[in-house]
Amino acid sequence: MGNLGRVIRNDRQSPLVLAILDGFGDMPPAADNAVWLARAPFLHALLNNQFEGRVYRSHLRAHGSAVGLPSEGDMGNSEVGHNIMGAGRVFDQGAKQVEEAIRDGRIWGEPWQQVTTRSRVHFVGLLSDGNVHSHIRHLDQLLRKAAADGVQHLVVHALFDGRDVIDHTAERYLGELETTLADIRSEYGIDAVVGSGGGRMSTTMDRYEADWTIVERGWHAHGAGDARPFPSAADALATLRKEQPGVSDQFLPEFTVTNAAGAPLGAMQAGDAVVLFNFRGDRMIEIYRALTETPFTSFDRGPLPDDLLVAGLTMYDGDLGIPALYLVPPVKVQGTVSEVIASAGLRQAAIAETQKFGHVTYFWNGNRSDKFDEAMEDYIEIASDRVPFEQRPWMKSAETADEVIRCIQSGEYEFVRANFAAGDMVGHTGDIDASVVAVEAMDISMERVFEAVRLAGGTLVVTADHGNCEVMHEHDGKGNTMLMADGTPVPKKSHTLSPVPFIAVDFLPRDLHLSERTDLGLANIAASLLELLGLDVPADYSEPVLATDRTR
Repeated sequence: MGNLGRVIRNDRQSPLVLAILDGFGDMPPAADNAVWLARAPFLHALLNNQFEGRVYRSHLRAHGSAVGLPSEGDMGNSEVGHNIMGAGRVFDQGAKQVEEAIRDGRIWGEPWQQVTTRSRVHFVGLLSDGNVHSHIRHLDQLLRKAAADGVQHLVVHALFDGRDVIDHTAERYLGELETTLADIRSEYGIDAVVGSGGGRMSTTMDRYEADWTIVERGWHAHGAGDARPFPSAADALATLRKEQPGVSDQFLPEFTVTNAAGAPLGAMQAGDAVVLFNFRGDRMIEIYRALTETPFTSFDRGPLPDDLLVAGLTMYDGDLGIPALYLVPPVKVQGTVSEVIASAGLRQAAIAETQKFGHVTYFWNGNRSDKFDEAMEDYIEIASDRVPFEQRPWMKSAETADEVIRCIQSGEYEFVRANFAAGDMVGHTGDIDASVVAVEAMDISMERVFEAVRLAGGTLVVTADHGNCEVMHEHDGKGNTMLMADGTPVPKKSHTLSPVPFIAVDFLPRDLHLSERTDLGLANIAASLLELLGLDVPADYSEPVLATDRTR
């Protein structure tokens, strides 16, 4: 790429721009690495240190303990990643909070006791051990405890994954659940059944109001109990597989389990309780609203059953009070980087398309929906397309770049943060060709953003929240590519354990110093941003990746 070009100074504020390339891990070229398979000359030049000038590059950990997850085998995700980036510190995330609450018994407090006074309890959530939205182990413990506490009817509404775990494994997780339910029936002599199901991306688990029809299908499967009927969940899976060969678990159609007379086993009734057992909130908020709000206008739901008690496993949105009842209290994060910036009187903008809008706002701000200073902050949402991501793999990369450039050229903002969603959302499809296009779209957009930062004489920081599109095939424990029956690679649709890049390009006349540590993570970004803005770093922040002379 040559040198950085001549800096054209003007009288506008020199902005700091943070570009978060969602799902963009930093790994060497490989046959399944969409980052390097793409024609992406700008991003490749950044990754290969092919710029001359003040460019600073490092790797950051984005999984496991570095982002507050229970073990080093736990992949990062967008919620966790943005939480930790914005907080500037590592704190326990949802999965670890739940594990500890179960261990010390806090989870069985007064909210749980409210739930278990009801004769019939429904459990709605993602059935897998991906540990990103949920864990089947948590469901098992909730079911067994509910039975021990005297609940007479247990109904599970199972959402199948294929996204945070290897695809086409729904039957395995359903088998584990059915074993648990059989044990409970045998030990306690109570009713314990699977009442409905569907794939997570077709049923129930929409987020950010991108597509309410997904939630509507969930309501008909779980709530009304009038989705397509089957005598069992296993029969539903077998039939749907036969009708749609190769269908991904995440796109399995919704269904309801019925008895011999055709009546639903798990339709929600007056006086029932519902537990949403996902610990991650983004894809539970809408189904919670559908089960609680009156009036409700997002789809034609009709009246709710009387006295329906709905609880979440954790707090999903503290500012909106969703859910009103939750089993595990949230960690409250104060003093996030945007709060520090707002307190210093600097203007900032947050930009993303719908699929990642909550990440650069709510999660970035420490699980807070409200702005810290209405006059000093702008949130800019770009509506995502409502089509399968592999059909529009460029997503809203160009429009996101347009807004970033507009903010830069306005001269109104000292700090602009933006999320480019395509690497993650398209990576989740497992379509390597589409993922290559997604990276190419991000490359074009990032070069445009870079040029705007250069002309403004500012600073560009490029990073990611976790990996995804850099590993598109499943590998076994020895690193070998896993193959399907026809000899083709098993697509990988989940996040990865890859490090992510941290690359800063600085056009200001100053010397910066890159940390020599090799164990840095996402928590180290916030202090770097404050250093670049010339602000004091709070004492409890993790040290910066990049620091100025004033702190040496």
